[in-house]
Amino acid sequence: MKATVKLVTAALAALAVTTGAGAAGTGARWEYQGKAGAAHWGELAPDFSACRQGRAQSPVNIRAARTGTHAPIGFGYRASSADIVNNGHTVQVDLADAGGIDVGGTTYRLVQFHFHTPSEEIVNDRRYPLVAHLVHKSDAGELAVVAVLFRQGRDNAALASVFANMPATAGGRHAAGADFDPAALLPARRGYYGYTGSLTTPPCSEGVRWHILKQPVEVSPVQLAAFRKLYRMNARPVQPLNGRVVVVNP
Repeated sequence: MKATVKLVTAALAALAVTTGAGAAGTGARWEYQGKAGAAHWGELAPDFSACRQGRAQSPVNIRAARTGTHAPIGFGYRASSADIVNNGHTVQVDLADAGGIDVGGTTYRLVQFHFHTPSEEIVNDRRYPLVAHLVHKSDAGELAVVAVLFRQGRDNAALASVFANMPATAGGRHAAGADFDPAALLPARRGYYGYTGSLTTPPCSEGVRWHILKQPVEVSPVQLAAFRKLYRMNARPVQPLNGRVVVVNP
C-alpha cells in the first residue's frame, strides 16, 4: 500500500508540472500523435510502463453501468486564488485553497483542473468536444478525478477568465485572481459514472478514482476555438475495461 501511495503521489507531481520538455523526473518527451504519441508512451521510459502494461487504464467508453449504492460526491469547493498555466500538453488551472470533495468518507483536496479536446471519456459511444478534469488528492496521497463534460452552446461564464487568458506558449503562467470559484464549473445535477482507473497522461499510474458527471455543461464555439488554437487534439484513446465495473450514482 505504501508503494502504491508513493507511486500515485509521484504521478500527481508529474501531472502538475509536466512541460513540453517531458514529464517530471524523466527525460522522456511525449505527445499525443506520432512517434512519441499515445500508442508509444509505454516504450518511452521505464516510468511509463503502466501506459502499456496496465490493466486498469483510463479513459474508457462507458456503454453500461451498474446502478447501486455508490456514494454521492460531497462537494465543498470555495473561491481561491488561481494560476492559469500552459504546461505544454494542456491548459491547467492551479488552485491554492479551493476546498475539495468527500466520497465515501474520504476527503480529497482540489489541486488543479485541466482540459482535453475532444473529451477523453466516451459515454454510450458519444464523445463530447471538451472535458475538464478536476484533480483531487487525499491526505494519504490517493487521487480522485471529477470529469465535467462540455457540449457546444452558450458562453461558459465560469470559465470566461480562463479562456480569455490562456498563455500562448508552453511554460506560460497567468494569474487568474483571488476569487475563482470551481463550484461554478459544476452542472446542477451531480449524478456520475464511477470506476477505478489511471492517469490519462504518462506515467499512466493506476489507482485513481474516477467520477464522470452525467450532466454536461455548455461551452461556446468561440471558447472552444480559443483552446483548440493551442491544442487541436490532446485526448488519449479509450482503454479496455478488462473486467472492471462502472457504477452509476443517479
